[in-house]
Amino acid sequence: MSTSLPESPCALVVGGSRGIGQALTEQLLASSVIDRVAVTARSAGSGGALDRLSQEHAERLVVLPMDVTDQQSVAAAAAQLKESDIRPRLILNVAGLLHDQGRSVRPEKRLEDIDADAMQRVFQVNAIGPALCLRYFLPLMPRSGRSVFAVLSARVGSISDNRLGGWYAYRASKAALNQVVKTASIEARRRFPEAIIAALHPGTTDTGLSAPFQSNVPKDKLFTPQFVAQRLLAVVDGLDAADSGGFFAWDGQAIPW
Repeated sequence: MSTSLPESPCALVVGGSRGIGQALTEQLLASSVIDRVAVTARSAGSGGALDRLSQEHAERLVVLPMDVTDQQSVAAAAAQLKESDIRPRLILNVAGLLHDQGRSVRPEKRLEDIDADAMQRVFQVNAIGPALCLRYFLPLMPRSGRSVFAVLSARVGSISDNRLGGWYAYRASKAALNQVVKTASIEARRRFPEAIIAALHPGTTDTGLSAPFQSNVPKDKLFTPQFVAQRLLAVVDGLDAADSGGFFAWDGQAIPW
């Protein structure tokens, strides 16, 4: 991160216990620009990487238990942030769902694969969860000075760029997320005039989300979480007011809706 945010900003990572979220948390903590970092995770306190980071950065890192699919949980996390006097200028929502280990949720290859419960679960995590985070966390951001609320979307959520079909729930949930981002950016111009709200595409990243589908990905197109985190922070750093409501790839290129 450069100094594009006002002096000594706080940051919030939603879904920071693994993968891209963990890499973002580590890089924000390594930055001399960022003051305090708050991270939400369903598995807070379970002995994972966040516990290690909490010990190493006890005075700068706040870990909040939160489930993005539970409105009361999101509201409670926001209240805890307020009580801790953390008003983030940078919010990165990276929670997402493509499939689960139990195989109850998996990408559909054809219409016959669509399952109502699975689709609802994907929408809860990928679209409704970020909408709840916007509701409860955006008002915590400082009203004056530049601030950025960025959510992790996916290129497959672009309607105009859809050439392969399939993946109904994931594509549709990310398209819905993009609409939430666009709509929130319009409202934010009136209520939070210096806030930038944007959707980001990380590229194919070597995480559990992409693991079952990496065999067809060229080696130079499969990115490490550390590389993606670095690139996403660089993209966020370069956003300005005119970019609010936009959709951008890891390399900074705009993606069509």
